[in-house]
Amino acid sequence: MKTIYLAGGCFWGVQKYFDQFDGVVRTETGYANGPDRAPGYEEVCADSGHAETVRIDYDESRITLTRLLGAYFRIIDPLSVNRQGHDEGIQYRTGIYYTDMDQLAEIEPVWHEQERLAGAKLAVELGPLINFFPAEEYHQHYLDKNPGGYCHIPAALFTRNPD
Repeated sequence: MKTIYLAGGCFWGVQKYFDQFDGVVRTETGYANGPDRAPGYEEVCADSGHAETVRIDYDESRITLTRLLGAYFRIIDPLSVNRQGHDEGIQYRTGIYYTDMDQLAEIEPVWHEQERLAGAKLAVELGPLINFFPAEEYHQHYLDKNPGGYCHIPAALFTRNPD
């Protein structure tokens, strides 16, 4: 089992999107790479410095990090700074936060290919996870509980066969 943390704008849609992949064992929404204290949602919205992030635990024998990152780049604008869709602010920045240095060998080729495709330097943060604080329970699997909730990810990508 491996874990990767992905910030891709509003974490509601990012969680729903990755929950559908075979090999993703568990996801959890939370706040990452901000000050070293657990914030509440209101603090995050008031620019605490944390990014809305999804923890993804995956079985590497069933899904590769390369595949997860390819899927991640399908749902974000990698050149947008602190904004995805209609959501704007530092908490909506994009980022790939790893927990194991060995993951860099898989991340870097995807990163460089995405930069080549974009023709510009990516606005996606890439670095080790500094901290992660789980979001409040009402944010966990929010779009399953509230199917009409806003999401920057097109609904067509929420299928059991996302490829």
